[in-house]
Amino acid sequence: MEFCPHCRNLLVFDKKKNVLVCRRCGYIKNACNIEEKIVEKITTSKETLIIKQSDSSEEKILPKTKAECSKCGNKEAYYWMMQTRRADEPPTRFYRCTKCGHTWREYE
Repeated sequence: MEFCPHCRNLLVFDKKKNVLVCRRCGYIKNACNIEEKIVEKITTSKETLIIKQSDSSEEKILPKTKAECSKCGNKEAYYWMMQTRRADEPPTRFYRCTKCGHTWREYE
């Protein structure tokens, strides 16, 4: 068993890509231990989300949804959810434009 070095969550083996993946923060560990390139860190009051650069041949791990980007008008974005407030509050939804990379959040 291996654990994520960023959030200490259990890494799960992805058979299709032959890598270990953290389901919480998206950290990927290759079988040959290739060093990851960190592009951006998004820090909330309690957590830090680390976004890594990926090769164009790799598929994106984040799911896509219909959401309009305020910067470029693109109508598709990657999304993820985090509990940024108390446990009795709904989670915060984060979006990242698939075209320009602009990131924004929405609260319920």
